[in-house]
Amino acid sequence: MRSQIRSASAQPWQLGTLSAYLWLASGCIGQVDGVGGTTTPPTSGPPTSQTPSGNVVPANCDKAAPYRAPLRRLTTFEYNNTVRDLLGDATSPGNALPGEEEGNGFGNDADRQSVASLLAEQYGIIAESIAVRATVPMKLQALVPCAAKLGGAASTAAETVCVEDFVKTFATRGYRRPLAPGEAAQLVALFTTVRKSGIDFPGSIATVVEAVLLSPDFLYRPEFGVAVSGQQGLKRPTGYEMATRLSYLLWGTLPDSGLTEAAAAGDLDTPQGVRAAATRMLDDVRSQVTGAFFFDNWLPIARLSALARDPELYPTFSPKVGALLRQETQTFVKHVVFDTSGSLDEIFTAPYTFANADLAKFYGFSGVSGDDFRKVPLDTNQRLGILTQAGVLAGSVKSNHTNPVTRSVFVLRKILCQDLPLPNASLAAFIKPPDPYEGATTRERFAAHSKNAVCAGCHVAMDPIGLAQENFDAVGLWRDKENDVVIDAKGELQLLGAPYNGPVELAKRVAATAEVKTCFAQQWMTFAYGRTLADADKCTVDAVQGAFAKAGHNVKALLLALTQSDAFLYLSDEKE
Repeated sequence: MRSQIRSASAQPWQLGTLSAYLWLASGCIGQVDGVGGTTTPPTSGPPTSQTPSGNVVPANCDKAAPYRAPLRRLTTFEYNNTVRDLLGDATSPGNALPGEEEGNGFGNDADRQSVASLLAEQYGIIAESIAVRATVPMKLQALVPCAAKLGGAASTAAETVCVEDFVKTFATRGYRRPLAPGEAAQLVALFTTVRKSGIDFPGSIATVVEAVLLSPDFLYRPEFGVAVSGQQGLKRPTGYEMATRLSYLLWGTLPDSGLTEAAAAGDLDTPQGVRAAATRMLDDVRSQVTGAFFFDNWLPIARLSALARDPELYPTFSPKVGALLRQETQTFVKHVVFDTSGSLDEIFTAPYTFANADLAKFYGFSGVSGDDFRKVPLDTNQRLGILTQAGVLAGSVKSNHTNPVTRSVFVLRKILCQDLPLPNASLAAFIKPPDPYEGATTRERFAAHSKNAVCAGCHVAMDPIGLAQENFDAVGLWRDKENDVVIDAKGELQLLGAPYNGPVELAKRVAATAEVKTCFAQQWMTFAYGRTLADADKCTVDAVQGAFAKAGHNVKALLLALTQSDAFLYLSDEKE
């Protein structure tokens, strides 16, 4: 079908179909100048803003500050969800795309969304396969209801009327906005050209579907905004752009009819209207899916089903158990955030978890049967909250042996937002982990390792967290001894206040630390706004964190606060 689109490339109406494919393939991420998809190359020279982020640092927080709105491309997570909701295709076709650059840690950093030729090629291949699946006989009438009335010898005029109706509905949903004048005619003309070439009706419809899926207006989320009256240099997103912002923040997919109706009615033009829409959305199960995606990327659990461990050392662990450990954490955070208190403190100090019979057997829990996950009380002398869940502990270790450094780095960077610069090239060449078979315990091995003057400066700050987790082996199971030596799990880190002994006291110290609240909010802001935070975000950071604290660190309240910030409600009039 791509060849059918290419054959029409000489037509002026074709811009926004094949041009999307060529535009991506060229690697030119230009400024989208018009709703119809016309692009211009990026301007040369450094940004005119005062910070690397492109934002202007506000003099104070009394007035709404303009924020840049980078051109965001759909992530794999968003692409799969959008195709599912647009076409009913639940095959997760976006998984065939090249891996995303980590950037801000969530794969949605607009400043790191480069376009390589392989990505452009895969978009074309995937779009063609999606279009074919969507137009098979058993699905065609669901996609194009008027097709049922055409019959075997339908006239050209009847087909055209049918396709016009289909395009207006399908492309409007795919582009997540009303169509601009001429856009529907472009797609109908594409259908007509392909149909005249001898392709049957389903195949010609598939070409239109493919063209929409290759359009920049589908693959990207361009925002042009409208001027805010009386505030020079400040814009707010249009109603439809705000509907898209909300839907991809809270649901990871395109807007539903409720959001598009709110946009059309002007209900999303005010902070109050945005808050009302967000409140409705947080009560929808789709927000739980996006929440699970956030925690999958914030915690080291996404790849647990592929985690490899030596079966002789860990005979009870397997990829199946790894997948169950991931499900445990996902079930736990869903329960805390959406079904109970919603408190961040409870995430770190809950005296319970969730397990089914197979996972209970792995942990050694009693009284659990069946395949369904159920709430299980913990032995709070050993476990408390998310940092003591086996999946988090196993996922932060990269080998068959525990490593207090990697466990510490995870907590310091992801949970406490501490800046831990990577060693330079000469130091990295010098560093090597201690021999796992020297010394009786991990603490002994790493103590010797850290006595080296080159290493000590960093490790005195990193090791104490991981050493307090040494009661857990490399798959997260409890142990009192290592090589018949009683484990010393004491630690002390100035950031955490008083000394602590063991993982439960560590969990309590972490939960009580102010940095964990501010870090959690910053992680969500980074994810929500699709970019790395900068100095210019200070007012937004302060406002969101203030709202989070006022709500008793309720996670759903934090998500609502994200939609009420200047960074979400406004955008700069500077071109990206």
